[in-house]
Amino acid sequence: MRHKSGIKKLGRPTDHRLAMLRNMAISLIEKGRIETTVDRAKALRTFVEPIITLGKKGDLSAIRLAYKKLHNKDAVRTVFKELAPRYKSRPGGYTRVLKTRIRRGDNATMAIIEFVKDENQEAKSE
Repeated sequence: MRHKSGIKKLGRPTDHRLAMLRNMAISLIEKGRIETTVDRAKALRTFVEPIITLGKKGDLSAIRLAYKKLHNKDAVRTVFKELAPRYKSRPGGYTRVLKTRIRRGDNATMAIIEFVKDENQEAKSE
């Protein structure tokens, strides 16, 4: 049996897969939600959530590790200044994957991945 054996390879070589996940993570951090296939969204979730956890630490080594993964100063700044304070009291599960439709061209199941709302933020808006 193949229980928990590694990561999804998404049909790409390692360098291409990491570059794709990095670009998708930057887009998600900048826009707050993106639409992609279900498999890519689930792979992106495992890529982004540890970066948010680094943002909650907030020290210099966490900033350097986040930059090592993202390679984008603006995205790292957004993680540490906006996203990390928003999820300070949340112990994980910062993103949600919602299945949306079937893509017409290749019949792939599409999904939206987005950051969840914070409980404090929802209470203030009501």
